[in-house]
Amino acid sequence: MLTDTLIKSLHAKAKKGEKVSQKADGGGLNFVEGKYWRLSYRFGGKQKKVCLGVYPAVSLLSARKAREEIKVLLAQGIDPSEKKKADKAEAARMALDEALTFRAVAMEYYRRKLANKQELYRKQILSRLENQIFPFMGDIPVSQLKPTHILAGLREVEERGAIDMAHRLASLIRQVCSFAVACGYTEFNAASELTAAMTPKPKATPRAAILNPQKIGQLLRDIDEYPCSISVKYALKIMPYLFVRSKELRNAKWEEFEFENSLWHIPAERMKMKAAHVVPLARQVVKLLQELQVWNGHTDLLFPSPQSNTRAISDVGLLNALRRMGYEREEMCIHGFRSIASTLLNESGRYRADVIEAALAHAEKNQVRAAYNRAEYLEERRVLMQDWADMVDAMRDGKG
Repeated sequence: MLTDTLIKSLHAKAKKGEKVSQKADGGGLNFVEGKYWRLSYRFGGKQKKVCLGVYPAVSLLSARKAREEIKVLLAQGIDPSEKKKADKAEAARMALDEALTFRAVAMEYYRRKLANKQELYRKQILSRLENQIFPFMGDIPVSQLKPTHILAGLREVEERGAIDMAHRLASLIRQVCSFAVACGYTEFNAASELTAAMTPKPKATPRAAILNPQKIGQLLRDIDEYPCSISVKYALKIMPYLFVRSKELRNAKWEEFEFENSLWHIPAERMKMKAAHVVPLARQVVKLLQELQVWNGHTDLLFPSPQSNTRAISDVGLLNALRRMGYEREEMCIHGFRSIASTLLNESGRYRADVIEAALAHAEKNQVRAAYNRAEYLEERRVLMQDWADMVDAMRDGKG
């Protein structure tokens, strides 16, 4: 049997570079080359070896203890080498699980899935993650995440009265967890059934819009008479005819217009649904654009800000103009021009609902049909847009 004194002596020689032979301690335990411990054993009729560690990190006493533990494994029909491999793999898996916190997975989701999204949207999502989600669950390994962990944090958001925000956060957490499942970081989505335990979202309040033709006519006349900057004036005059979204109009560039064919090509990156949109232009719109070109034709933007030719007017600027005209928040908003067109065109019964939806640039879930509709409906939309422009004029003239 080996002694501590002998082991120290053999190890000292090995450190000096001297050749040290293998020394046995009995029961298959050997001190090899004065450096490490190895145990020889038989399993399944085959001779096998397993390394028990390096001296002095593993002492003689520790090596003997490991030998006895291996004897117990062999008595149970367990191969020590295979168990060591399995234990090592499990330790690596656990270490990976500990490293894959919700924070780490969420940031990977952010980098991979939101890379092509608009910068404003990406900042909004990152802010929600860092300021509202990570503080209560960011350090929890995603594989150990439970619905109760998530719900506890969302309850705090609900308690401060932000019910809609709580549901937005739940949706974001659900997307991150779904990403984690797809990547193999966890086996189930801990956020999949959260809605059932959350306070219901309040019913959406319809956006304010004037729907009475006589009052719409008065609004149009008020816009014509309102004293303001050229950009704000013409944006408000053109918007009722086109009923596009405010962002799409405010950031319009002259290069997007095909005047010879009376078409406006809005690029995908500026559309809410990220699909390029073509708007047929009625005669009235072309005339207004030609007037505007006299004033702003020297800039890239149709509606540059008074402060900078490279920055478009803001939504707030348009909204403030409506408020100064006397239209209150509950009565009319900028989005209301879309609501006016959608409501009156549908109520008229003269146009197919699909054509109206295409004109509003609402998303078509069937992508094949969407591509077909964009081409198929263009001529019908030309008719619709001209008819609508004539209806707008009639309302302005008090004949609507």
